[in-house]
Amino acid sequence: MAAPDFVAVGHVTLDHFGDDVRPGGAALYAAVTAHRLGRSAAILTSHGADFPLDDLPPAIEVVTLEAPATTVFEHAAGEGERAMRVTATASPLAAADLPEDWRAAPVVLLAPVIQEVDPGLAIGFDDAAVAVAAQGWLRTLDDAGAVEPVAWTSPDDVLDRLQALFVSAEDVRGQEAQLTEWVQRVPLAVVTLGASGALLYVNGDRFEVRPRPAQEMDATGAGDVFATTFLLYYQRDGDPWAAAEAATCAASLSVEGEGWSTVPDSAALEAALAEYRARF
Repeated sequence: MAAPDFVAVGHVTLDHFGDDVRPGGAALYAAVTAHRLGRSAAILTSHGADFPLDDLPPAIEVVTLEAPATTVFEHAAGEGERAMRVTATASPLAAADLPEDWRAAPVVLLAPVIQEVDPGLAIGFDDAAVAVAAQGWLRTLDDAGAVEPVAWTSPDDVLDRLQALFVSAEDVRGQEAQLTEWVQRVPLAVVTLGASGALLYVNGDRFEVRPRPAQEMDATGAGDVFATTFLLYYQRDGDPWAAAEAATCAASLSVEGEGWSTVPDSAALEAALAEYRARF
């Protein structure tokens, strides 16, 4: 079989917002984005029998490492910074779990949510443009399961293998000095700033990416939508500045609905991108 155009690696999750439970996870948002932008998409993941696979677009190929439980995030209600607690985790993911035919995939996003992706997967592909949405490697759990930041202690093994690195400003709070080193080590890096846009690093040089105004309803997965859109546009055109503009528009559209309901397709994204460029 032919390799998919885009592979995401990471846990799918069950996200609890009070009484509302939704399927989520960075890899899932990434694959939905690639699918809606017209690419064949696949996910290497792990989950329990309670995960609602039928809720996913059927065209997305999912390879699952079986686990006794699905990774569960409980999101605290309220204003300000997100507070999360993890009450269950699925199985870790390693290079040995990767289907052989997926090793030829051209674009790969490693998208851990809580330390579940083995960094060795960065070298598990033949000739892919491998990127990392590093949020899940910058998190740990306290004794009660609450999510808290942690230093990324061994990035050297990964950074030298990457085309791109994606983090949020929240992810790297307290590690700004390390971030300066990280962005010098990879050809492309992005620090997303939510409603304030993003910072794009090209061979270590910094550029500001202006935001697209949006009526935010649900910001879950916006960074993963950004990363995927950026990678696919960069693969197509080789222009990191244009890719960052497209990614900004895609992420802003995605927050205007619940879950992945407003992740744009190609037509919606191109319309928003034309308006964005006309404005600026």
